Amino acid sequence: MLEAAVSALSALFDPHRLMMMLTGIGVGIVVGILPGLGGTVGMAMLLPFVYGMDPYTGMALLIGMAAVIHTSDTFPSVLIGVPGSSGAQATVMDGFPLAKQGQASRALSAAFFSSLIGGLIGAFVLWLTIPIARPLVLAFGSPELFMLTMLGLSMVGILAGRRMLRGIMAAGLGLVIGMIGAAPTVAYYRFTFDQLYLWDGIPIAVLALGLFAVPEMLDLITAHKAISEKVEVTGAWLQGLKDVIQNKWLVFRSALIGVLVGFTPGLGGSVVDWISYGFAKQTIKDREKFGQGDIRGVIAPEASNNAKEGGALIPTLLFGIPGSGAMAVLLGGFVLMGIEPGPRMVTAHLDVTLTIIWTLALANVFGAAICILLSKYISLLSFIPGPKLVPYLLVIMLVGAYQSSRHWGDFLAFLALGLLGWVLKQLDWPRPPFLIGAVLAEPAERYLWVSVSRYGWSWLTHPGVIIIGLLTLLMIFMAGRISQTAHQKPVEASGAAAQGGAGA
Repeated sequence: MLEAAVSALSALFDPHRLMMMLTGIGVGIVVGILPGLGGTVGMAMLLPFVYGMDPYTGMALLIGMAAVIHTSDTFPSVLIGVPGSSGAQATVMDGFPLAKQGQASRALSAAFFSSLIGGLIGAFVLWLTIPIARPLVLAFGSPELFMLTMLGLSMVGILAGRRMLRGIMAAGLGLVIGMIGAAPTVAYYRFTFDQLYLWDGIPIAVLALGLFAVPEMLDLITAHKAISEKVEVTGAWLQGLKDVIQNKWLVFRSALIGVLVGFTPGLGGSVVDWISYGFAKQTIKDREKFGQGDIRGVIAPEASNNAKEGGALIPTLLFGIPGSGAMAVLLGGFVLMGIEPGPRMVTAHLDVTLTIIWTLALANVFGAAICILLSKYISLLSFIPGPKLVPYLLVIMLVGAYQSSRHWGDFLAFLALGLLGWVLKQLDWPRPPFLIGAVLAEPAERYLWVSVSRYGWSWLTHPGVIIIGLLTLLMIFMAGRISQTAHQKPVEASGAAAQGGAGA
């Protein structure tokens, strides 16, 4: 195995293949910076070019692109409060407030270093699990997958903080939005109002851009000022590195969560950052600043969304089961290069598999290095006055929204959801639970229907279901404790202020 790994690395360092990997990295950085595109669009853009390439060169191009998207998508998430892709939604929660405080470079560098480590951990786990992945993949049936979606929904209370009831209501509204379109199990359409555009539901990219981007753009225009309130960017990238080192166990834990979520087919990469963000919020001390500019709220999701790619490649390579939308397009690349994913990937095509692992690791290193070098200069975008910056951003976001289905309905949905996001922000309703509900609505319904139709209600007694169910209950209990603590502290503070006033 070690000899084969060395041989695959030497094959990757062929000048032509190395150039293709760097080309993929460049495309991935650009796609990540442009809000609303994401890995699926980037993979689809490169797919025609791999026709006729040898597997080593084609994989260097495709994996190089996929590996760095979740590194560069941090730029819009931190600088303008707009998720660069579906895996960078949670980064907005603390990254954007840090940019407002003039710490954009610190947030970016911490994100890039944690993304680098997370990507390397994902590649290492992929290498380790090649011989033992088959029983692990087959252990997850529809009941276990349904319980994993419930675990994801349990993050709602944690992300809502002291506004737990509002968070639950927002998640319920998101579930309703997620049920628009065709039912996942029967030929039935819900809430389409005879509009063809709604048959496939509202695209996640449009939903994320509308909820998070439009409210921030409106605030920038009305405030007549730049995103950052302080002009302080020099030398901050070293502080980001120190933050990652100080929170090394958080990086490691978040990366493992990313690998697990990516490894689970059907769970989707859109929720991995929220799960790691929620776990970070409940397992660390001094969580009061979460959502207001805590660097740990940037480190956790960034480590997990890069590690996710390594996990998603396990079922994709060994069973032809895509772990994400980008991996589904990657399967098309395998066909174009004459390779059939499956158990032969660890026997006859082991050299190709090892090349993919090396590409994943090296692309994370090169991508993070490039982004770190650019962060000092790109962070200056946060000092451009809002009225001058917003028109260009809106054009980019409209193009990104239109890429979802290439239908004029994308524009209307973007504007309608933007208005809804602005209303939620003005009413102080948390928006992340809304997004989680919309993302998990379809897989939750599908896995529940399959579980009941196949097992009746006996699936509730499966060991995996019980274990995940207990973990979900624990998460709900912890969310209640966090909400109770958050309510008590303002009361204690006001009581102390009253006593101080009386003493005066």
